[in-house]
This record gives sequence, C-alpha cells and structure tokens, in this order.
Amino acid sequence: MTAPHEGSWVERSERSDFPLENLPYGIFERHGVRHIGVAIGESIFDVHDAAEAGLFDDILARTVLQAPVLNPLLGAGRKVWSELRTRLTDLLRSTTTLLDHLDREKLVVERSGAKMHVPMHAGDYVDFYSSLEHATNLGKIFRPGAEPLMPNWRWLPIGYHGRSSTIVVSGTPVRRPAGQRRPPDAKEPAFGPSQSLDIELEVGFITGPGNEMGTRIPVQRARDHIFGLMLVNDWSARDIQAWEYQPLGPFLGKSFATSVSPWVVTLDALEPYRVRGPQQEPPPLDYLRTKDPWNFDIDLTVELQTSVAHEPVTISRTNFRQMYWNMAQQLAHVTVNGTAVQPGDLYASGTISGPTSDSLGSLIELTWRGTRPIELPGGQSRTFLQDGDTVTIRGVCAHEGKPRIGFGSVSGTILPCD
Repeated sequence: MTAPHEGSWVERSERSDFPLENLPYGIFERHGVRHIGVAIGESIFDVHDAAEAGLFDDILARTVLQAPVLNPLLGAGRKVWSELRTRLTDLLRSTTTLLDHLDREKLVVERSGAKMHVPMHAGDYVDFYSSLEHATNLGKIFRPGAEPLMPNWRWLPIGYHGRSSTIVVSGTPVRRPAGQRRPPDAKEPAFGPSQSLDIELEVGFITGPGNEMGTRIPVQRARDHIFGLMLVNDWSARDIQAWEYQPLGPFLGKSFATSVSPWVVTLDALEPYRVRGPQQEPPPLDYLRTKDPWNFDIDLTVELQTSVAHEPVTISRTNFRQMYWNMAQQLAHVTVNGTAVQPGDLYASGTISGPTSDSLGSLIELTWRGTRPIELPGGQSRTFLQDGDTVTIRGVCAHEGKPRIGFGSVSGTILPCD
C-alpha cells in the first residue's frame, strides 16, 4: 500500500523508515556512475543530478555533491550540512515550487532496484567495547569466578583499530575465514576454517571535519565533527580471536569483514530521539565528562535466516540508548593523545547488549559460548553461524508523536571457506 508521503510529493509505504524528517545519505549507482542520494519513502532523490541542475549552487560547489563518496561533503562541516538538509527538505515538500522548471520525476529512482555502495571512504576504522552488559557477559564467560570487568573499563572507552579495507556494504556475502585456532584440549594450534563464526550488533558514527595532528577534539565540540550514524555488523571468528588476541588484542579474527548499512542517518534527523545514557560510576575524568545527552533511543533487532528456512527468526532485540560510553566520549578519547581524525572515518560502538537474555548482541552471549543453543523452527539450532546463514540487523526510532526515523538494514550471507 502506498500513499502520498506526509509533507512530500514522493510516495511511501505506511511504515517507511525514510520520511521527510529523515533524509539519510547514501551512494547508489546510476548509469554506471556512483551518485550521492538521499532516501525518501521507497525512493532515492538523486542529489548528484540535482546539483547538476544548480539547485545547491548557493550552498556549496557542485563537485562536492557529485563525488563518488560522501567524504567531500563530510569535510564541508556542520553549517553546510544544515543548509543542505534545509534545502533538500524544501525541494521534497509537497508544496515546493523549486522544481517547477524541471522534470522532478527524473530526479527520483526506486530504492528497491538500486545498487548501493559503502557511503564513504573510511581511512580509519575503530571498534569500541562500550556496552557494560556485553563487557560483563564476556568477562563472566572467559574469566568465570573473577571480576568480569578489567580495572580500566569504567575509566575509559576501550577500543582498537580495525581494518578499513574490508568494510563492505549490506548484501555483500561474507566468506568464512580460516586461521589458527587451538581447541581447549589441544596442545598445539591447527589451521582451518573458523568453527565459531559470530556477529556483533553495533551502531557506528561517521566523522566530518577532522583535527590537526597534535590537537584534541573536546566532548563539547563533538557535534561539529560527527555527521551521522549507520548500522554495523562486525563479524567475528571467536576461535581465531581467542588464540591470537593476547597480548595485543583482536587481529585476524575480526579483520576479514565488517558490514555496514547503505544509509547514514544524520544527527539532525536523530535529534528527537536524543536521550541521556546510564549513570557512570566512578565519574569520568574531566576530558570525558559530558553535560549534554549523547545517547540515542534506537530500537535494534537481529534476524537469522538459515538456508532451509522459509522466514527469518528474530533472535535479539535491544536498544542503543543503553550504551555506557557515548560517541562524544569515544571521539574525545580517540583524539586526547593528538591523533588526527579524517572525514569519513568509521567509529563503531562495539557489541550492543541489554540486560536480558533476549537482548544480547552476539551469539557468544546468546548461546553462552555454545553451551545454550538457539532453537529454531523445523528442529534446527545454532550455537554459531553455519554456511548459508543470513544475518540481518535493523534499526529504527519510533515513538508516538515523533517521526519514524529508520536506518534500513545491514545483512550478509555466510559463504563456505575458500
């Protein structure tokens, strides 16, 4: 069922993730060329071609909006982002006269048939470990009987640098990685395909203008440097990771693939869903203290579909608002030593888990390291992922009286080890 989009001349389904109040950015392919677009209803408004028509000439150069990635726009800064968002909203309103001299239908393509690409070129990728529930669960799994959290966890946002070359857009198949792994009862490691392939339900933020090396980005300035958010699935080979991660942390068990959603939802669109996070004890050091609310009320789900199932099964439901360390604190911590941030860098939250058994963001938690299999329809069960399994993560902000702000989804299907 479709109906005129409330406030827009573009049509939509009743529960579209992308109303006029959202307008997330992505990169889609048209006539063999990568175009910047914004999602509106079940369509994409072609920002590239709209720029060619001169509709943004008083805001920024056409070349910025005709780049094959979002990076030039990300580097343009918050003032330009705000002006561009206002113009796009005006262009897409049902009452607009700004398109009267154009064939507006040529500026819109169907989203369902569009080939999407990773929206930005990520020069750097950082993965955090910022969910109190997730960190506590893994501590209990790996260090039973001991204090679950390491002594530094409540004092700083733990993170590591990942590999940006294997960031892929939703729908890209993920091949099962091979590597060294040592079973608990073995004296020596063996080489072979991962037997404990897992997911990590995450939300990532994309940076805009960076900082010069040797300077910091304080928490009070984070809004000037964060463009928007996207869904992330940071696939993880738990058996490879367990053997390799000490003493320097994750490496080959994490670097083989990171899937991202095709749409970047801006901070401006998410403003109605900004909330305060959990109380932090002990109080953070001065450079990590935030006065403004920096968490966001985003409902998140994980769906698993096996190769023989007719429909996917939802295996987890949680919310991003529960994250202990927020993105302003993460960015301030990343740069406190003077490291340089660039437009398009990706900073992922780390696995997002809630307080209940059905709100956990990874299979290692949901199955308690394989000891509690997930029972699926048709007599199937899972501890970790099998070849042919498809995982889909969805995110949406939806409360009565507020616009529905969706992220779409990020999905990937597991292929056999090569």
